[in-house]
Amino acid sequence: MTVTPDCLDLPSRRRRHARLIAALTRLIGACAEAAGAVYEPIAAAPPGQEAVEVALLPCIQVTLTAATLLDRARAEDDARWPTAVAWEGKEARRTYAARCAVAEAQELAEQAGPPGERGVPLPTVEQSAATDLVSAGDEVAAQWLTDPEEAAALVRELVARGELAADEVLDEAVDSVVLTGLLALQEARTASDPSTAAELCLSAVPHIALAVTLASADLD
Repeated sequence: MTVTPDCLDLPSRRRRHARLIAALTRLIGACAEAAGAVYEPIAAAPPGQEAVEVALLPCIQVTLTAATLLDRARAEDDARWPTAVAWEGKEARRTYAARCAVAEAQELAEQAGPPGERGVPLPTVEQSAATDLVSAGDEVAAQWLTDPEEAAALVRELVARGELAADEVLDEAVDSVVLTGLLALQEARTASDPSTAAELCLSAVPHIALAVTLASADLD
C-alpha cells in the first residue's frame, strides 16, 4: 500500500515552517531597527551639526545572531512536525535516487568522450544529483522575484519529471534567498562606516521577505 501525503494529514507549508517564518519576520524587524539606530540620530540632529553620534551595536548584533536565530527556528519546526520530517526524508531519498539514476546515465553517455574540458574531471553522480536540486532552488527563487505564477509553474514542471519534489524545491529556494540575505548581513558586520552597515542591513530585507513568501507557498 502506498502512503500519500493526504493519508498522513501533513501540515500546510505555512504551519510546517511557522517558527522559521516567525524568526524571519523578527529578523526583518531587527534589520530595520538596526538601520534606524544609525539613521534616526542623523535625522534628529540640527542641520548645522557635522558630527553625529550613532549606534552601530544593533547592526553588529543582528549580523551575529541572524544565522543562529534561523537555525534554532528550523530545529523547532522539525521537532513540532516529526511525521512531516519523516515524509520529507523519504521523499528526499526517492528524488535523490532518481537524480542519481539520471546523472549515472549521462555519465555513461559521456564516458566515450574526453574527461572534461581541459582535463577537468566531470562531476560525480552524487555531486550532479545535489547540484540539480540547488540549481532548481536558485532558479525558482530568481523567477519568484519577477513572476510568482511562472515560478509556481516552473516548480510543477520540475516535479513532473519525477526527480524533484515540490517541497524540497521550495525549501531549497528558501535556503538560497536566506543565504543571500545572511551574506549581506555579514558584509554589514565588516562595513567601514555606520551608514554602509545600515544600508547593508536593509539590503538583506527583500531577500528575507522573499524567504517568508517561499516558506509559506503551497502549490496545491
